[in-house]
Amino acid sequence: MRKSILRFSITLCLVSSISAQTAGGTLLGFTSGRADDQRAAEAKFDSYLKAENLSAWLKRLSARPHHLGSAYDKDNAEFIAAQFKSWGYDTQIESFDVLFPTPKTRVVEMTAPEKFTLRLNEPALKEDATSGQQDEQLPTYNAYSIDGDVTGPLVYVNYGRPVDYEILEQAGIDLKGKIAISRYGGSWRGIKPKVAAEHGMIGCIIYSDPRDDGYFQGDVYPKGAYRNENGVQRGSVMDMPTYPGDPLTKGIGALKGAPRIDAKSAPTLTKIPVLPISYGDALPLLKNMDGAVVPDAWKGALPITYHTGNKTPTVHMKLEFNWDIKPIYDVIAKMPGSERPNEWIIRGNHHDGWVNGADDPLSGQVAMMEEARGIAELAKTGWRPKRTIVYCAWDAEEEGLIGSTEWVETHAAELSQKAAVYINTDSNGRGFLGMAGSHTLEKFINEVAKDVPDPETKMSVWDRLRATQIVNGTPAQRNEAMSRSDLRIGALGSGSDYTPFLQHLGIASMNLGFGGEDGGGSYHSIYDSYDHFQRFVDPGNVYGVAMAKVGGRAVMRLANADTLPFDFGDFADTVGQYVGEVTHLADTMREDTRVLDQQITSGMWKAVQDPTETNIVPKVKDPVPYLNFAPLQNALAKLQDSVRNYQRVSAGKQPSPAQQAALDEVLYKTERALTRSEGLPRRDWFRHQIYAPGFYTGYGVKTVPGVREAIEQRDWREAAEQIMIVSRTIENFAAEIDKAAKMF
Repeated sequence: MRKSILRFSITLCLVSSISAQTAGGTLLGFTSGRADDQRAAEAKFDSYLKAENLSAWLKRLSARPHHLGSAYDKDNAEFIAAQFKSWGYDTQIESFDVLFPTPKTRVVEMTAPEKFTLRLNEPALKEDATSGQQDEQLPTYNAYSIDGDVTGPLVYVNYGRPVDYEILEQAGIDLKGKIAISRYGGSWRGIKPKVAAEHGMIGCIIYSDPRDDGYFQGDVYPKGAYRNENGVQRGSVMDMPTYPGDPLTKGIGALKGAPRIDAKSAPTLTKIPVLPISYGDALPLLKNMDGAVVPDAWKGALPITYHTGNKTPTVHMKLEFNWDIKPIYDVIAKMPGSERPNEWIIRGNHHDGWVNGADDPLSGQVAMMEEARGIAELAKTGWRPKRTIVYCAWDAEEEGLIGSTEWVETHAAELSQKAAVYINTDSNGRGFLGMAGSHTLEKFINEVAKDVPDPETKMSVWDRLRATQIVNGTPAQRNEAMSRSDLRIGALGSGSDYTPFLQHLGIASMNLGFGGEDGGGSYHSIYDSYDHFQRFVDPGNVYGVAMAKVGGRAVMRLANADTLPFDFGDFADTVGQYVGEVTHLADTMREDTRVLDQQITSGMWKAVQDPTETNIVPKVKDPVPYLNFAPLQNALAKLQDSVRNYQRVSAGKQPSPAQQAALDEVLYKTERALTRSEGLPRRDWFRHQIYAPGFYTGYGVKTVPGVREAIEQRDWREAAEQIMIVSRTIENFAAEIDKAAKMF
């Protein structure tokens, strides 16, 4: 431990020294003189921020359950709108009418080898003041599960991913007509019933295993932060990788009178009934399972031996829902730009929760509100943004990014012309700054992070993040953190409100938030409360203030830069990584196929289900053919040439004031060039050709998704087609960079 502390201390000194050399001076997009003015404005902005505001708003907004369609959800929207109006923003509430099922029947019971009916509830705790509001709480359920009444044997499917089903099938386990029990984790929850249905299963139960989300991680609530035996993770299982938003109005805003498809034909509803349960309810089911003992990687932390099941126990599930159309409420607040009002910097966080939602989402919402208030206070001193700032408090994010998607679809034409950047937050906690998004903004957000102090260490949040990557990262992360001037940001899949902006309209986007030292198991339960948050997530809301500083700087710099601070060097570097990955993926699969063929030939495969059985072998997969990646590699070379030329001609220069607005439009529309109106194969709503949620990962990103997923699905014809499509997309992006270069 002493060696680790010493190494960490040396690392902090090293990165602090490096950061000190880069802080101050110029800012991306600003002339040198204006950079000093901008930093002075940011210092004044910081002085307005007060942690007590965040605490008061958090307590007020989380005082009652505020799910979609509830009275307090509307009340919260009106309260947030009133705050923005009082600060001087041009504020309105936009309403949409969307499909929202709520449960009227929930029954899960073990019928053999013994009778047991699951409780399916979360009890109130005396230590949690709001946990007893049962009359207003949504029951534990998964939204957009279909109705169903099914009975069948239970099969344990680990995390319910495609790879887990491959193992079960190789073991000779017949899945048709069975009910899956899957633990949360490993993939987004909506993937679990999706894959189960594809394998002929008739129902799906999802539980929180204590290894992933409970006492294996630490003391459970209320003694500690982690999920107790009765905690249940609610959540949507809408097939969002197909399209998010209202299931009945794909591609158009869900306004009154909008054409709607019939709910029974909505493609984003599940094909089988699905319900979440606690690990307390899961224990009697799992301890009665027959079949083989599962592989070590499948074992959870319950006090049982984990088996695959297959014949015992048998389970009966009955689910019925009220399929209602409910109103939702988006709060939209604008501060008009003084010089370029038709360039919009959009900032958003959702306000709806599954129950009281103090952490998810209100910790991010109150940080955004304080950020907006600080900017409004600054405006009273005479500061005005060049570009229009738009603050958005979204509704119905939890059910499927509905509020943001419906707003984007309604205003798509205007946003395509005016939206320059979208910045998103969601939950926020104690720890390290998370940064993900468009890599054209990577250098910009690194620069922002270097100027915000960390509340615990007093070094910059960038320094602290870099230090932990050096000390705790993989060898590759360690090397990059030491050698690159910018920390590499993540790519965006899905799971929050950036999706319609980035992946539908091609608006450069960022997702930001602190975390990593805010352990807890309150997610989507009645225990995501003010009491839990103030004890375990961010006591005193100090990281909420840090988030306001990060978000405020990002918004102010984007809104007030002489030219938008887009940079293409990091983007070209990242695309180069992606091209290398998909090329290597084909080579790896080719080698895996060869090894599998050898194993089958030599009789090495044996059934997991019965060690004495030698006839069951995995399905032979077709060989991986030669794929011509030359078009992708040539497009990458063209991109790199265009970036080098842009960097050369723009170095140390600023366009004339008359040209700045024209250059801005070229810069922010470069992201549009990465989209294709036809979208991705089998999911045309997703248009971005570089970033998308994975069809079988949900939240998890698939980069260069058309090519990558075609290879993963062994569709070689489609892979060849997608290589050509993505190559042309990258070339189109390079052409936009060339257009920007000519303006210098």
